[in-house]
Amino acid sequence: MADPEIMRPEFEQAIARGLKLLCANPDIVVDRGEVREWCAGALAALYTEMGGESLYFGKPHGPIYDLARRRLAALEVDIPDSRILAIGDGILTDVKGAMDEGIDSLFITGGLAAAETATTQQPDEDKLRAYLDREASSPTYAIGFLR
Repeated sequence: MADPEIMRPEFEQAIARGLKLLCANPDIVVDRGEVREWCAGALAALYTEMGGESLYFGKPHGPIYDLARRRLAALEVDIPDSRILAIGDGILTDVKGAMDEGIDSLFITGGLAAAETATTQQPDEDKLRAYLDREASSPTYAIGFLR
């Protein structure tokens, strides 16, 4: 996605009409292969900054976890939170959501935070610790890559 700012004129019109923005993926940026791109969360943040109302449904917001638990219940599968592992490379979405929900998380350091954690195969331990301290985050586990 191009710079979210290109949406400002459309957002001004939407806000003037009192429209809400629905954001199903709160990630600010994502990596698509070797390319880092803006994601829907950046649009929602801009919309809110401009005075509009953004409704979030993806990680780290509670409704996505409620939906997952309802789907498990519908399958008549009883899995306690202590047996759930959230996996992702987004410290502000994947890991924060897991922390907020009280479930374990596996932080993939070779994704969005690869530079900050100096991840080649595995993260540099000191840089990982410094990054997590800056982000005030504490994933249960961390690994460079899943592959």
